[in-house]
Amino acid sequence: MRDRPAGLAEAELIAALAEGWGVEARSAEYLPVGAGGYHWSVADRRGTAWFVKVNDLGVEDAGRDDAFDRLGRSFGTALALRRDAGLGFVLAPVPAVTGAVVWRLTPGYALSVFPMVTGSAGRFGPHRPRDRAEVIDLLAELHRATPIVADTAARTDLVLPGRDRLEEALRDLGRRWTGGPHAEPARELLSAHAGRIRRSLADFDHRVDQVRNTAEAWVVTHGEPHPGNIMRTPAGPRLIDWDTVRIAPPERDLWMLTPALATMLGEDPAGDVDDVLTRYTRATGRPVTPAGLALYPLWWRLADIAAYTDELRRPHGNGEDAAASLTYLTGYLESGQD
Repeated sequence: MRDRPAGLAEAELIAALAEGWGVEARSAEYLPVGAGGYHWSVADRRGTAWFVKVNDLGVEDAGRDDAFDRLGRSFGTALALRRDAGLGFVLAPVPAVTGAVVWRLTPGYALSVFPMVTGSAGRFGPHRPRDRAEVIDLLAELHRATPIVADTAARTDLVLPGRDRLEEALRDLGRRWTGGPHAEPARELLSAHAGRIRRSLADFDHRVDQVRNTAEAWVVTHGEPHPGNIMRTPAGPRLIDWDTVRIAPPERDLWMLTPALATMLGEDPAGDVDDVLTRYTRATGRPVTPAGLALYPLWWRLADIAAYTDELRRPHGNGEDAAASLTYLTGYLESGQD
């Protein structure tokens, strides 16, 4: 996030760190990184550095409590994976003095605290061929830990997030959108590609029907194990950003090791991944299903289209984040993919 969270004063953040974690901040630096929240580097008076994250709970009051509960369950799962399952590569949150892993900072924002780790993450995109075996081994270890968090982690419902608002937008293409400077360009984009979006939604429903009957074989999944969520540290790789952890088909993670991600981003797929997926099956005893691998690239693309469309229909200004949303929406809709 390039823009800072609207309506949140840094003093509120510092006060919550002191109350919730006993962290007396000496300095706080906003970090315009990542797409899943707002981040700060905070140094306390003892010289310890913390990575602090603020999650937006949504623009509508009615859904914020549920969003807060889901986030707490996700971060609680990450903590259990590290603490109880012994998965050292899970970068889990630091609990507050109450034991909670998230703190209600304001009605619209939630706060969480992580150790500051030395290292660097990659960028969103396909994994390098030389890294795929290592990532598959991490995912296999994660998936094998399912029994330990089966009662903690939420289960996916295979519902496309934001679908109702996307379908509402498709019904609202006949009049001008006035939410902000990027609203009308977004409407024109959707108007030009409405037929393809509707066909993709029908394809999504068909693939969900194919995957739903595999529920007994679902595992704990990270949901977004792309290079941007893997930190390379002196102690080894760390998997970060556990907001999206769910019990789900294993292909929810595995599709990011296939050519589908490169294709979605308009890049040339590199290397053969059949041996990597075979490696996963040998490690877990779980076959990789074509239906699952086909569902999740479509899920990702449609979920992003829905999120960007909703953001650009709502009131917005000339900030960098809104401009980036229009760029990303354009990329999806003009990529030529069905």
